[in-house]
Amino acid sequence: MGTIENKQLFQSIFAGLSVGDGRLFIDSLADDFCWTIIGTTAWSGTYRGKQAVQTDLLRPLLAQFADRYINTLDRIVAEGDLVVVECHGRATTTAGRPYNNSYCWICRVQDGELQELTEYMDTALVETTLAPPNTP
Repeated sequence: MGTIENKQLFQSIFAGLSVGDGRLFIDSLADDFCWTIIGTTAWSGTYRGKQAVQTDLLRPLLAQFADRYINTLDRIVAEGDLVVVECHGRATTTAGRPYNNSYCWICRVQDGELQELTEYMDTALVETTLAPPNTP
């Protein structure tokens, strides 16, 4: 797949994420997918493997939201297998606090599957709004 197809993949993924449907995003992750969250928060680090992303990152994250998490695409820049996405997410936590974060994702795509994602975001918001992922 080339640049155009990779941009189209992300446009399709965000068509779902913008209404709270992450199925295509999850379906697009390679089995050995790696998601790295930059910073020094309890959430920061690298989650290796599609299963680890789902159980160690997404499940505890989404459990903290009282409503559906929405992520809206702002911009895509792509060249070959690299895709950079600017997006912003919003949800309300179970504690009633707004969680409205802005992201820059740097992704590598191969054969229609996401291989890597490096995420930059407002880490201060994460620290003040979310409980650590290992907290029940």
